[in-house]
Amino acid sequence: MTAPNRATLWGRTLVDELAAGGLEAVCLAPGSRSTPLTVAFAEHPEIETYSHLDERSAAFFALGRARRTGEPTALVCTSGTAAANFHPAVIEASQARVPLLVLTADRPPELRDSGANQTVDQVKLYGDAVRWYVELPVPKPDERALRSLRTTAARALARTSGIPAGPVHLNCPFRKPLEPTRVPDAVPEGLEDTLAGRGRDGPFVRVSTGETTSTEDSRTPERIARALEDAARPLIVAGPADPPVRKLATSAVVDLATAVGAPIFADPLSTLRFGSHLETPDEDEPVVYGGYDTYVEAVPDPDAVIRFGASPTSKPLRHALRDADCRQFLVDPAGEWREATFTASDLVVSEPTSLFEAVSSELETETARARVDDAWLETLAAAEAHHWAVSTSGRADLESAPFEGAILATVFEAAPDPSTVFVSNSMPIRDANRFGEPRDADLTVLANRGASGIDGIVSTALGAGSATDDPLVLVTGDLALYHDSNGLLALKRCGVDATIVLLDNDGGGIFHKLPIESFDPPFTEQFRTPHGLEFDPLGELYGFDVRHVAPDKFEDAYRESFATSGTQLLSVSFDAEASHRRREVLEGRVLEAVRDLE
Repeated sequence: MTAPNRATLWGRTLVDELAAGGLEAVCLAPGSRSTPLTVAFAEHPEIETYSHLDERSAAFFALGRARRTGEPTALVCTSGTAAANFHPAVIEASQARVPLLVLTADRPPELRDSGANQTVDQVKLYGDAVRWYVELPVPKPDERALRSLRTTAARALARTSGIPAGPVHLNCPFRKPLEPTRVPDAVPEGLEDTLAGRGRDGPFVRVSTGETTSTEDSRTPERIARALEDAARPLIVAGPADPPVRKLATSAVVDLATAVGAPIFADPLSTLRFGSHLETPDEDEPVVYGGYDTYVEAVPDPDAVIRFGASPTSKPLRHALRDADCRQFLVDPAGEWREATFTASDLVVSEPTSLFEAVSSELETETARARVDDAWLETLAAAEAHHWAVSTSGRADLESAPFEGAILATVFEAAPDPSTVFVSNSMPIRDANRFGEPRDADLTVLANRGASGIDGIVSTALGAGSATDDPLVLVTGDLALYHDSNGLLALKRCGVDATIVLLDNDGGGIFHKLPIESFDPPFTEQFRTPHGLEFDPLGELYGFDVRHVAPDKFEDAYRESFATSGTQLLSVSFDAEASHRRREVLEGRVLEAVRDLE
């Protein structure tokens, strides 16, 4: 069937090629100039569409879906400031290595720099935050132009999932008519079929990519193996995982750790804090540690470290690694430097799973295990046990001494197996790191730790939830909820249900961790910024239940939520300062117990 006009032909061809290349989902924001793309996506049977009224929410929703699946999600918007509203999510996608395909509609060249309505400079709008930028030509009805369009589409989709993965921006100018209105003789008869029947099954261009691995003739695995064999206190640090979150073979890490007797300090956003690999025969000496945030600076330093993933959430761990005078192997498949203290000694450009398998094959296991300092392992195991004992005791008196960390502990302890847990930045992710105890359960834990902002948290979480049938838990602070409350429209509009845990301390509780706390004014009004907002009306506006829950009653309400259909928001109120003081008291108890081990 011949397309009614050039814009429709262009939109159909572009979308058809993206579908052939494996694109499965797109977030669409309404607008006129993007009509050819929107109609083409809406009509394509192989691509799931999510309609969003707000571009900023649409972008973070797409980010969340792509983060959860590890596969690119597309974004479409009209021209003008609509495209600018994608920018925060594009930045997060770039820094967190999340595959996004950004399609911004634009005015044709003759309308630019002319005062034409809704026209801004969209050329390279996102700067170096994208892996690739292409300014598509204005639609042209000839075979060469269509071959070029299909080739560009295939390349763009592949670049989103390259090494490192990230966003790609296609700027798409269109002339009117934008709707599928028939324009006589605009498109030659049968042009759409000229690219078919040429022996190509699937996409017009197949882009094959490989992984960066340690080759057989490389001495890198051998060098690492020898360093581990010589170490008395070897340590493996698993930072936040890149999408897809299940790409890393946890068995390769656990096998290497077991072979050399190395503990694994596992970030909650790694694939190692939670999972079936935690079935360990000796519970007194766990392979995976999660409580290190409180005691890492009080135990002896490691003398060899392998690090992979993004920079750890734990600041004490980052500082301890900074101060450790030892060889540290920083493993990254993209060869990027993800270590802000600049103390790693070796940058290893390799995909971690293949590297760890190669290192394991080079190891003299008996030699490595014989050198391990058993007293050091015993100290770590005792410190870990003290941490969780103190954490549990701190939860015993929540009625008289409530604190937010106890809620995060319960979130992970009682989350269904399997489930997706999305944690907001600021204090929630820090509490998740400190109080999320390792557990034998299939928990996919996510957060926006690329740029670490509190914008778009709701939308990102709901986007992640849209990609799976697993129960979705969102843990957010009140400021992050306020920032992205319009993202709640996706609950019904995009068919996502969630258990939303709101930690409401009336402002920016994290600022109590900073020295500015001692300067008031301006601390209260300019940093903690109490707002006095009540969030109950959000339930009425977006159609979900809101429950106010006392901290000591949270676990029952949380478990009940999973047995209840629809979305529930569990609001738990805290005094930010008192909660922070409680964290300090519990940390002091752990440190006291650890120092007594010496």
